[in-house]
Amino acid sequence: MVRVADRPSRGDTAEVVIESLATGGRGVARIDGYVVFVDRALPGDRARIRLRSARRRHGEADVLELLAPGPDRVEPTCPHVGACGGCRWQALAYPAQLEEKAHIVADAIARIAHLPDVPIAPIGGAEDTLGYRNKIELTFTATDDGPALGFHRAGRWDQVLEIGRCHLVGDAPNAAKDAVQRWARTTGLAAYDQRLHEGELRNLVLRHSARTGELLLVLVTTDIDLPKRANLVDELLETVPGVVGLLHQRNASAAETTRGHPTEVVHGADYYREELLGLTLHVPWNGFLQTNTAMCERLYGIAIEEAGLTGDEVVWDLYSGIGSIGLALARDAGRVIGIEIVPEAVEQATANAERNGIANAEFVTGDVAKTVAPLVEAGVPVPDVVVIDPPRAGLTPKAVQRVMELGARRIVYVSCNPTTLAGNAVLLTEGGYRLESVRPVDMFPHTPHVECVARFERVDQ
Repeated sequence: MVRVADRPSRGDTAEVVIESLATGGRGVARIDGYVVFVDRALPGDRARIRLRSARRRHGEADVLELLAPGPDRVEPTCPHVGACGGCRWQALAYPAQLEEKAHIVADAIARIAHLPDVPIAPIGGAEDTLGYRNKIELTFTATDDGPALGFHRAGRWDQVLEIGRCHLVGDAPNAAKDAVQRWARTTGLAAYDQRLHEGELRNLVLRHSARTGELLLVLVTTDIDLPKRANLVDELLETVPGVVGLLHQRNASAAETTRGHPTEVVHGADYYREELLGLTLHVPWNGFLQTNTAMCERLYGIAIEEAGLTGDEVVWDLYSGIGSIGLALARDAGRVIGIEIVPEAVEQATANAERNGIANAEFVTGDVAKTVAPLVEAGVPVPDVVVIDPPRAGLTPKAVQRVMELGARRIVYVSCNPTTLAGNAVLLTEGGYRLESVRPVDMFPHTPHVECVARFERVDQ
């Protein structure tokens, strides 16, 4: 243990070897026993670093110079790796990425949930590690050539890096980005400056299905009329395959968000079609769908396997979104009840059920923590199986309690955050459930994020 007097200070430099990766993806090094988290560093790297903070228990640092690469460091495909805020693991060989993600899951279950003996399956790796995303959100920035599109620089909310091609999406979204950028430079509009709150062009959201070929665009500006909108539509239709809709959103606030602002259809539809697990889903521009369609199908397929349905069960699908999991489950269930807090998502889930000819699934609007008990009191059948796909924050303690009160014999928990899954596992195991298995899936290659499916069984059944 380093004495306080021996602790490095902010601004100090040191030569270190990266020992491992921490949850979140930063490298872990030590300076005479003092732990330092190093951005953009990989295991085995020998680097000269500079501390940008030095707290009592740990510091944070940036790499000044890579002196010798670690054994799993590779040349990334994208030239923007390091500067761009995404793809922080693209310089790490993919097998090593999978090893790190498997460790993240195992560590969370053993250290946080205190369940070191739970079987954890080998992680399911992605077949395609590039071009896999069905959604990206770009930000406008000012350049000498006019407005350009890119992503926020690593660690900066106020700086945007212009990019040529994003390698995480396919040809059509990249062509759409280029078309919008060409149009923007003809309008006289300026990129919005987050510090000064000046300019008009803010964001571009692209949603694309590689399976149907359909592409949906949402152009976000300040509260202005869109100039030369017909020219933009013509440019897109002439140069970009699969465009089914262009929307214009007016964001008059200082916050950089695409939620809750007036949005109008400029051309076509406000949704695109996606094919998933034999279903055809209409996905609205603001609807939730896992951003890797192929691995989403793998993830949901595992959830269906773990549910172990025989055809007669009542299934409750919590945080049901646009119905993707619930509708897939309905084919093997007696009845599916989905609960989702966003009314528009419930409407879309209901419509998706109708267009796929699924009559044994229904969806209701409500907060899981507040809606479960009233549904039971109203006579809705209690579930044999509960499927949960919560946000990254996981379930609140109150929501966990409501789930346990349902008394389902099985809970299938789809998690995008092993840490919050492990925290919820503590409450579920204390409340009479046993964690039987965890199956990790790599939904997001080149990032520290990992998904998994956990199956809980009621002990007293």
